Amino acid sequence: MTREELVKYFNSKSYAPSTITAIAQKTNSKVEELKDLLEDLEEEGFIYRTRSGKWHKVKENEMVGIIKFTRSGKRAFVTSSSGREASVEIANTMWALNGDKVLVEITKNGEDIPSGKVVKILERSLNKIVGVYKSQWTNFGYLIPDDPRIIYEFRVYFKDSIDVKDGDKIVAKITRYPDSSAEGTVEIVEKIGRADLPQSDLPSVIEKYNLPKPEEFPKSVIKAIKKLPDDVGEKDIQGRKDFRGKHVFTIDGEDAKDFDDAVSIEKLPNGNYLLGVHIADVSNYVKEGDPVDIEAFKRGTSVYLIDTVIPMLPFKLSNDLCSLVEGKDRLTVSAEMEIDEYGRILKKQFSKSVIRSVKRLTYTKVTKLLEDPDQEIENEIGFIRKDLEMMRDLAHTIKTSRLGRGSIEFASDEVKVILDENGYVKDIVLRKQNVAEMMIEEFMISANESVAELFDRIGFPFIYRIHGKPDVETIAELSEYLRAIGIKFKITENIQPIMLQRILEQIKGHPLEMVIQRLLVRSMKKAVYSETNVGHFGLASLNYTHFTSPIRRYPDLMVHRLLKIYIEKGKFSNEEVERYSKILPSIAKHSSEREIIADQAERDLVSMKKIEYAQNHIGEVFDVVVTGVTDFGLFVEIPDKAISGLIHISTLNDYYIHDEKFNTLTGTHGKIFKIGDKLRAKITSADKIKGMIDFVLEDENGKDREGKNDQKVKKNRRAG
Repeated sequence: MTREELVKYFNSKSYAPSTITAIAQKTNSKVEELKDLLEDLEEEGFIYRTRSGKWHKVKENEMVGIIKFTRSGKRAFVTSSSGREASVEIANTMWALNGDKVLVEITKNGEDIPSGKVVKILERSLNKIVGVYKSQWTNFGYLIPDDPRIIYEFRVYFKDSIDVKDGDKIVAKITRYPDSSAEGTVEIVEKIGRADLPQSDLPSVIEKYNLPKPEEFPKSVIKAIKKLPDDVGEKDIQGRKDFRGKHVFTIDGEDAKDFDDAVSIEKLPNGNYLLGVHIADVSNYVKEGDPVDIEAFKRGTSVYLIDTVIPMLPFKLSNDLCSLVEGKDRLTVSAEMEIDEYGRILKKQFSKSVIRSVKRLTYTKVTKLLEDPDQEIENEIGFIRKDLEMMRDLAHTIKTSRLGRGSIEFASDEVKVILDENGYVKDIVLRKQNVAEMMIEEFMISANESVAELFDRIGFPFIYRIHGKPDVETIAELSEYLRAIGIKFKITENIQPIMLQRILEQIKGHPLEMVIQRLLVRSMKKAVYSETNVGHFGLASLNYTHFTSPIRRYPDLMVHRLLKIYIEKGKFSNEEVERYSKILPSIAKHSSEREIIADQAERDLVSMKKIEYAQNHIGEVFDVVVTGVTDFGLFVEIPDKAISGLIHISTLNDYYIHDEKFNTLTGTHGKIFKIGDKLRAKITSADKIKGMIDFVLEDENGKDREGKNDQKVKKNRRAG
C-alpha cells in the first residue's frame, strides 16, 4: 500500500477509527508495511492513536502536539511536530501535565496564534516526579513538584510516607493522574534528602530530568568498551594523513578532562594562512548500531552540571582513547582551510588523520603568554609563541569578517559557580571570554561552516545546525521593551541579523545590557538540528553544522560518519542516500530534544546555587538594576552575578500606581521607578523550595523602606 492510498482510505466516508490489524484487513495490506506509513502520517499530524490502539483522523479544527506550560503556570502552549502552535488557558488543559501529547480543538483563530482546548490526552510524558514532601495532618501528605510547569500537587498516603518528613526532597512514582473525579496520587520511591541542603540539588536535577547517574552505563556498553584497544596502533594509522611532525596542540579550560579538538597553523608562501582543525575520530571506535552508539544516541549529549559531568560516552573513550592528550598518537578527522587576509576561506581539504599533540594548553596560559607574559610562562609554552600570535591575528581577522556580514555577537551572560570543598557555594561570577577562547571559537565556527558548505554543495544527506529568522511579532514585543528604556528600533518584515547586531552595539555599557541580550535571545528561534538547510540566522551563515565535538554531541558523531564516506569514496551510493535520508530526520529531532533537556537541567542547577548564594547573603546590600516593572513590584538583578529577585510593592515607602503603557511605578510623592533604574537593595529572604529571592529597597540613609502598599497575595516569582 502506498502513502497516497492510505490517505485516501482515511479520507473516505466509510473509515471508522480502527486498530492497525483492522486497517490491514480492510486494505488487504500487511501490518509491517502499514506500521511505517502510519507513523509517518502521525508525525505529520494527519492522524493520531488513542490508548486503545485505534487510529483517528485529525479533523480540520483539531491539532495534535506536545503541551508545555509556562513557568508562571498561567498558560500553556501546544506545539505540533510541524511547528504549528495553539494557546490553551489553564482551565482548558483537561488535567494534562507538562510534556503530555494531547489532542486540541481549535476554538478561536486569533491574530497571533489560535486558541484551543485539550479534548484528549493521548500520551503521558511523566511517570515519576521530583518534589518536596509537605505533611498534612497525620495520615497523608502532598508532593509539591520542583518543576513549576507541573501545576498540580499530588497526594501521598500515610503508608507511603512513613520514612519521610516535612521538607524532604523525594522522588515519587505516579500511581494516579489527576482528573475531574480525583486528585493525582504518588508513591514515594526514593528520599533524596532535606530540600534546603546543597547535597540534594544535584540528585534532584538528575531525577527531575531522568538523566543517567554519573559514570553509570548499561552492562552491554561496559562489555563493548572492554573490547576496545588501550592505545592507537600502527595498523590504525595506515591510510591517514600524518600531522605528527607539526605543531598541533589543544587549548581548553583548566578543568577540562576530554580534549576533542586540536589546532595548527602555518603561513603559506603566498601570505595566506593554513589553519588546521583536528577533531577526535570517535566514529573509528563507535560504530553505527553497536551498544555504545545506541546509548550515545539515547543520551544525545553530555550534560555539564557545574562540577559534575554526565558524559555521552564512557570515560575510556571520552577521557582516554578519543581524548587528544599531550604526547600520544590519536586518530582524528582534519579540516585544513586556506584563509586570506580578509578572513575568506579560499580552499578547504578534509582528511582522516593522525596527530600527536605537542602541548595541552589552557585558555589562561595562552592569554597570559599573549597579553602579559613572564619568564615562567615563556619557559613553559614560549616554543609555540609564534603559532599562537598567528592564531590571534587570524582569529581577529575571521571575527571581523563574520561581524561584517551581520553575525550577532552576544556577550556571555553565563556564570561560574565556585564551590568549596564541601560543595557549598563560595561565589558566583560572570564568565568573561578571553583572547584564547575567542581564537578557538572562531576556528571551530570556520570548521563547522566549511563542512556544512561542502555537503550543501554536493547535496548529500546531512545534519545541519539551523537557526531560523525570528517572528516579526516577537521582535515587535522586544522593541516595546527597548522603547521603554529609550532605545529606538525599527521593525521591518525582512529582519536581518545585522539589525539585531546594531541593537547590541547601542546597549554596550548599559545597566541592562545582559538583560536585553537575554530578551533578544528569547525573541529569536532556538537553534536546532535538521536534515534540511535553512542557514543560521544568528551567525548570518548560509551553511552551518556541528562537527567539532563528537565526544559530547551525537550530531557531531553522525557528521563525522557522513564526512568520512565522502573522504573515502567521494560520493554516496544510492543505498546510502536512501538510508541516511530516512534516519537523519529522527536523529536530528531527537538530538534537538536531548539538547533542550540538558540545557534545562544545567540552568536549573545553577538557579538553585544562585538561591543558595542569596541565602548565604541575607541582610547584605547589593547594587541592583530594575529589569521589570509589574503591578506587584519591581524585578531586579545583581548584574555581576545575574541573580534576580523581587522588591515587592508592599515594601516600598509610598503608595504606587502601575502604568502598563510606560512600564513604570509612580508614587503619590512623585517617585517613579522604571526599567533600567540602578538601586541599592538588601536580600531579605531566599527560598530554594519555592525558587524565590526577595529584596527590599535601601533608602539613601542606608535604612530599609517600610512599605505601605497592602498586597495580600504575593505572586509567584521564581528565580532565574
